[in-house]
Amino acid sequence: MNLLAMPRKLADNPKALADGLLLGDRRAAARAITLVEDGSQKGTELMKLLYPHVGRSMVIGVTGAGGSGKSSLINHIIRVFRSQGRRVGVVAVDPTSPFSGGALLGDRLRFQTHSMDEGVYIRSMASRGYLGGLARATTDVVRIIEAMGNDLVIVETLGAGQDEIDIIHVAQTCVLVLTPGMGDDIQAMKAGIMEIADLIALNKADLDGAETCLRSLEATVRYGFEEKEAAWIPRVIPTVAAGARTDDVRGIEEVAEAILAHQSYLRESRTIHEIQAKRVEQELGLVFRDEVQKAVFKGLKGTGKKRQYIRAILEGRTDPYSVVEEVLRTFLRV
Repeated sequence: MNLLAMPRKLADNPKALADGLLLGDRRAAARAITLVEDGSQKGTELMKLLYPHVGRSMVIGVTGAGGSGKSSLINHIIRVFRSQGRRVGVVAVDPTSPFSGGALLGDRLRFQTHSMDEGVYIRSMASRGYLGGLARATTDVVRIIEAMGNDLVIVETLGAGQDEIDIIHVAQTCVLVLTPGMGDDIQAMKAGIMEIADLIALNKADLDGAETCLRSLEATVRYGFEEKEAAWIPRVIPTVAAGARTDDVRGIEEVAEAILAHQSYLRESRTIHEIQAKRVEQELGLVFRDEVQKAVFKGLKGTGKKRQYIRAILEGRTDPYSVVEEVLRTFLRV
């Protein structure tokens, strides 16, 4: 299916897009993602068609502070999985451009080495101000990339520091990327980020202080998880994702092996079913929230009520909570 040769109306047809996606059409994927990012009704219809075909991919979250080397690490992880013959999709959440509203960075800047590989599909997304290191439409975009037939979907978070834990609502396996010399081990413990990590990559392990940081992280993991008698204890893997020579890069194969080991654990222990149920529960909540908001704004449109509510709050005659209760009673009859 060649979407470039299609009229625009047909290219925006949910059924045509779904058919193209299931055949792995990259142009169909690009248009589908645009529709769901825009929150259009066609995007909703498309997701209904795709949903029976999703849920078969390994979904890997890569999170950590900006500058920790997440993108460089992902570059090499893609290489390892492609050498195994696996198809890989990547969702890279970027800061929002203040001018275009789109992604400020971009997939070509960070993943150039895979741009010509038909077995790799990469999409940058703007966070659009959404907290938690992810964009609102990330869940739908992951589903779209799953529907394309990718064996593995990697989600790279924004790198917003301590607000990274939303990744657990999307990913099955979470890779936390830390670096020595930046106090990342202490920050991770303080923020509770350590609790979401299924494995930890101590990147830039060739820097001074890396050995001390590695021992500190291993001790923290051992104390935190063995005390709870956890069935899965995260591995701490030293990595170097950027080096002057190819031989300087190390630890990547070990990270890939640990990802596959965790995926095997999830399936053998049947924990994967619990994760999938929580993911669907999260999706359901997001869809409910969006649809309720749409219904309310549709009911308020053209009535002047929204402006009246804002003025009443500013003048101290009411408050946001009372306004929401009144709006829900009026428009949703709750």
